[in-house]
This record gives sequence, C-alpha cells and structure tokens, in this order.
Amino acid sequence: MSTAGVTQKPTPPARAARRVLDDVVSIVALPLRRSRRPRASTPMLPAARLVAGLLVAAAVIVLSMFVLDAWLSAEPRRLPIPVIDLFNQITDFGKSNWFLWPSGLLILALAGLAAGTSQRFVRLTIIALVVRLEFIFVAIALPGLVATIVKRLIGRVRPSAMGPFAYVPFSWRPDYASMPSGHATTAFAAAVALGALWPRARPVLWLYAVVIALSRVIISAHYPSDVIAGACVGGFGALIVRDYFAARHLGFAATARGTVQALPGPSLRRIKSTAARLFAPAS
Repeated sequence: MSTAGVTQKPTPPARAARRVLDDVVSIVALPLRRSRRPRASTPMLPAARLVAGLLVAAAVIVLSMFVLDAWLSAEPRRLPIPVIDLFNQITDFGKSNWFLWPSGLLILALAGLAAGTSQRFVRLTIIALVVRLEFIFVAIALPGLVATIVKRLIGRVRPSAMGPFAYVPFSWRPDYASMPSGHATTAFAAAVALGALWPRARPVLWLYAVVIALSRVIISAHYPSDVIAGACVGGFGALIVRDYFAARHLGFAATARGTVQALPGPSLRRIKSTAARLFAPAS
C-alpha cells in the first residue's frame, strides 16, 4: 500500500518496460554521441575543397540561369502529351516520403527488437542495421529540410510567363518555391547516401537521380538551374552527413589517407542467422 508522501516503487513489469524504452532511445540516439576523432585532426571533407566545390556549383547555377533556363523551360511544352504524362508520374519517385517513412519505421522497429533481446550477437547485428538506416534517414532528411527553408527564403517563381528572373523573397507560397528543387535534392541525396553504403549500385543510383532531375524540367515544375541547385544541396549535404557518421565510427570510418569508406555491414547470412535466433520458438 502507498502512503502520503511516500513514492510507490514501480512494479517489475514497469521497470522492465522503462528499461526497454530507455534502450530504444539510446539506440535511436546513437548519431548524437560525441565524435571519436581528435579535434586537431584534419576534417574528412576539407573546408577548402568544400568551398571550391560550392563556388563551382554557384558558377554553374548562375550560368544555367542565363543560358539554359529561358530556353529549356519552353522546350518541354513541345513534347508529346504522353511523354509529359510519363515524366509526371516518374517525378513522384523523387519525393522524400519514399525513403523517410520506410527507414524511419524500420529504425523504430529494429531498435525495439534490439532492446528486447539479451543475445549479444543478435543485438549487435540489429544495431549495425539501425545505424545504416539512420544514416540514410539523416542524409536525405537534413538536405531536404535545408532546401525547404532556403527555397522559401529565395522565393523564385516557378516556370511561368514571368520568366526565370522573377523572385518574391521570403514567400511561403508553393508557386514561389522553385529554387532549389526539393525533388532533385532528395534524389541526389539518396544517390550519394545509398552509393556510399553500396558503391556497386552507384551507376543505377546516379541514373535515378538524373532522371528525377530531368523530369522536373520536362513537366515545367523547375528551371534547369533549380535542379542543379537541388543536386548540389542534396549531394553536398549527404557527404557532410557521411563524414559526421564517420567521425563517430558509425557505419563509416576515415582512412589514413583522409578518405571515408563504409564499414563492412552484416552479411545476408548473418542477417538470416539473426532472424532465426530472434524468432526461434522458446524451448
């Protein structure tokens, strides 16, 4: 019985549930842990290289605005309607929901499984999968968030009779949110992030990103400079997130040459073994 002024101790099931919940939170929060790299070490993505890349990207974007935007924004209108309709369907695969919802739900589900098992082999395998899913989630979500905010601040009008140099800064209307392209940002962030984990898939991933970017121009949703800007935000953003994870030895590691490589992930055999142990009937 409880008395006034005396806190009743949690029952054993309540303590166990709290312990599992705390474990889930700690697994999900792994990317927030402190860096393992010495502060004096050279950044894996050197500031000089990053600045140079951004300057080149800015030059290409400005050149595209003057050379390509007005011309290419009119060309798609001459394409057959079935072609435009096809790319109108293709462009939907550049939405971030295709990546964020599955990876987010899997992170929570796998974290719950890892927290609920006492088998070290099973737990470590699941956590290794969670870390890679967290990288994919952050590498796509963070550049997408930046693009969403920046495009509203720039306020570039989408392709229309007003031309490629129409701007309404600090506007939050969708028709004044052309640069950078959110679809292109997502597509290139996904291509870089997934390619960092599975290098052999890079040709297919780059093809996917380019097709999504072209689809935005073909359906007159963006100017070419918009998709170039989105590609830069998504690509550079994913690389920065990759280096962030590498500094914490989560899914990636820095080499002696200052490059970053993906750490070996669980093999298919190990995943099958983990699933067999996890869902084996209790004896």
